[in-house]
This record gives sequence, C-alpha cells and structure tokens, in this order.
Amino acid sequence: MTVESTAARKPRRSAGTKSTAGKRTTARKSPDAEHEPVQLLTPEGERVKNAEYDKYVDDITPEELRGLYRDMVLTRRFDAEATSLQRQGELGLWASLLGQEAAQIGSGRALRDDDYVFPTYREHGVAWCRGVDPTNLLGMFRGVNNGGWDPNGNNFHLYTIVIGSQTLHATGYAMGITKDGADSAVIAYFGDGASSQGDVAESFTFSAVYNAPVVFFCQNNQWAISEPTEKQTRVPLYQRAQGYGFPGVRVDGNDVLASLAVTKWALERARSGEGPTLVEAYTYRMGAHTTSDDPSRYRGDEERLAWEAKDPILRLRRFLEASNHADEGFFAELEAESEALGKRVREAVRAMPDPDHFAIFENVYADGHALVDEERAQFAAYQASFADEGV
Repeated sequence: MTVESTAARKPRRSAGTKSTAGKRTTARKSPDAEHEPVQLLTPEGERVKNAEYDKYVDDITPEELRGLYRDMVLTRRFDAEATSLQRQGELGLWASLLGQEAAQIGSGRALRDDDYVFPTYREHGVAWCRGVDPTNLLGMFRGVNNGGWDPNGNNFHLYTIVIGSQTLHATGYAMGITKDGADSAVIAYFGDGASSQGDVAESFTFSAVYNAPVVFFCQNNQWAISEPTEKQTRVPLYQRAQGYGFPGVRVDGNDVLASLAVTKWALERARSGEGPTLVEAYTYRMGAHTTSDDPSRYRGDEERLAWEAKDPILRLRRFLEASNHADEGFFAELEAESEALGKRVREAVRAMPDPDHFAIFENVYADGHALVDEERAQFAAYQASFADEGV
C-alpha cells in the first residue's frame, strides 16, 4: 500500500463555508496525484521492501525500533502537555507537531553528533533527538528567555520564527564546513508554506552552485496555515530540486523507517561531496497550525480522519506487535514514563522565574554597541521613574 493521494478524496467545500445559489465551487486539485512516496511501513504496520533504501534500515535492531517508538510517544506527550499549558495561560503560543512525529524522529535519528540542525519553530521531535531538554523549548513561548539553549551544545540551532530564513543559515554553515574540510553535514527543516519564500529559492541556488553538504528537509503537512499546497505549487515540492540541479525525493512522512532511511541516504550524499538533496516528507498536520488557529474553518473532518488512520505511532506499534519486538510490559512502562514527562514539563514551566528586565540587552553584539548602551540607559531611566510607586 502507499499513502493515499489528496486527489483521491472527494471534492468538497471548506468547512464552515456556506453554498451560494448559482455560484460554482472549485474542487481541490492537488499536484500530488500519482507521485507515490518512498514507504517501508504501510499504515497497517506491514514491512514492504524497497531495493534502494532497505539497506539503510535492514540492520536495525528490535531495541532500536522500540527506541524510535519511545521517541515518538514521548514527543507527542510533551507536545500535548505544551498545548494544554498554552490553553491554561501558561504559554503565550504553541506550534504543535501532532501527526508529524515520524518525519521528525526518523530524520533526527539519521543524524550524527557532528551534523548541524537548523530548525523552524515546530521541530520538537528533532530537538528531542539532539538531546535538548523539552523544558528548554518552552521558555521562549512563555516569554522568559530569548531562545533557551546553547546551539553549539547539541548542534541544534535556536528555533527560527521568520519563515524560511534558516535555509540560508544552513547553506552558509554547510559552505563553511566544506572550506574547513570536515565530513559532517547540515540539515535544514522547513514546511510547505516556507517553500514559497524567496529565501528558500536562494538557498537552493547557493547550495547547488557551491555543492554544499546540506539536506533540505521539507515537512509537507499540506496546509500553510489555511492555505492548501495546491495553491502554492503546480508540481510536487520534491520536483523543484530538479530545476536547481540536485535530486529530490518524496518520502512517506508518517513512516518512521522510510524517513530514517531516506534521510540517511541524503546525509551520506552530502558527506561524500555529492552536494544538496531535497527531501519532501509527505505528512499531515493533524492539529492546528498554532494554538491561535482554528483548522475547522478551512478543512473538513473527513480529511483529518483519513489521516488519523495513517497515524505514525500506531503504524509502528502494529509492526512491533506483529514482529514480537515489544510486549505489553514495554507499552505499560512507556505509558508511565510518558505521564512522568508530562508532569515534569508542567512543573518546570510553572516554576520558570521571570527574566531580568535588562537581559534583553545582553548578547546582542559580541563586543557591545553604543546604540544598545543608549537604549539600556533609556530603559533604566524609565524603570526608575516608577520607583516612588513601588513598581
């Protein structure tokens, strides 16, 4: 079996849209029809063979398979807790990864320690793979820090809110790796919406011309907020790489084994001097774009339900059970670990101290700057004006 194409779904009006007499509606016409992704696990959890990519996962052990499952379960639990915290007023905003766990964990576990990651703001699973403490991801969304971790400590850059800009950062870093003579690689994450940004096109050009060791990993969750993919492109996203002179491949983004295998292949290409690759992980955003979004206004329940049947976690669980690689004891223990993680995250967020009011002026310039000094002084004077009021 392969991932159901969006063209196979029946035409429909967006949820919440009223019909107008005499007005003709236009059905969604997806560019994704007849472009089957690389798949190693079907939605039913059956292992399928692939002559090109099997070698990247054939030696995977039952322990490693359980590890991938654990990664996805704990990442989803953390993500759900963060969403709940936002709803309770503990976070200002949250961007959920619900449904995209396999794409992130599969690609994240393909990386070596010396590879470098440039994420967007939704790569919570990749952060988990790089050893970034989940609680460190939440400080920015609570408004108590300007990032939350040392990028060089885990080779995992800070979250990027500006759409698409991190692809240029990744390309420049990869070009630097080449000049240094290292054999590591860089991976840049972005979404289908970001693929329409000029920064992404520029990064494709530079990386191709300079043969940079970078993997562009696009998580095509089919919705750029409320804009569907077919309103952004006439061809599948992975095919865009051809115009820049490097390969592109589409992978089933709900298949953790396929995501792992294809990313390993692309990283090996980069490390061996063969240049960039575009990996399009064809997946689905099962939740809202962020907690300020209401997806029911622009898509129907039948679409979401169709993709819930391809849930990445359930898919691997079925494979583990059918292969006798995990028993009920394993799943019960993981459930307890999951609840403990949720409790730890909840307590850590509520215990985060308010930041020093002057911390925002630090680390702007390595050697200081006269303008920042002036702004700091102005802010200090403003703060002092409240002294008599006990503020």
